[in-house]
Amino acid sequence: MRVLFLCTGNSARSQIAEALTEELGAGTIEAYSAGSHPKPLHPNAVRVMRERGIDIEGRRSKHLTEFIGRRLDHVVTLCDRVREVCPEFPDHPELTHWSIPDPASEGRTDAESYPAFERTADELTTRIPNLLGQIEYTQEVILGRD
Repeated sequence: MRVLFLCTGNSARSQIAEALTEELGAGTIEAYSAGSHPKPLHPNAVRVMRERGIDIEGRRSKHLTEFIGRRLDHVVTLCDRVREVCPEFPDHPELTHWSIPDPASEGRTDAESYPAFERTADELTTRIPNLLGQIEYTQEVILGRD
C-alpha cells in the first residue's frame, strides 16, 4: 500500500506524517510526502521527530507533481490550501482530508513555535494508527478475509 501525505510546504506536517506512517506501519506501508509550494525541511520538524526516536534530517521537500504518474492507494491532504489544488491521481486513490494547522505559523521564532510542532506530531500520532487500521480493513475486504 502506498500513501501520499500532502501539505503546502512539505516542510513539517507531511514530513512528520510520512515518517510516523513508516514507523507505525512497520514496513507494510510505503509512505511519501510532498507539497504544493515546497520549502526546506523545518528544523523543529526534525527536532520533534528526533525526540520520538525518528531521524528525518536527511529528507528533502518534494513538489506534489513528482507523484502524478505514480500508483497510490491513499492520498491524505493535511491542509485546506493543498486540498483545493490536489491533482487527480491515476488509479483514483482513496482521498482523506485532515485539516491540521501549520505549526510553523505559530510564534515569531523557532523556539516559540516548537510547542505547535509537538501538538502536530501528537495529533498525527493519534490519527495515523486509525488510517493504518482503515487500510488494513480495506485490504482484508479486497482479499476476501472479512
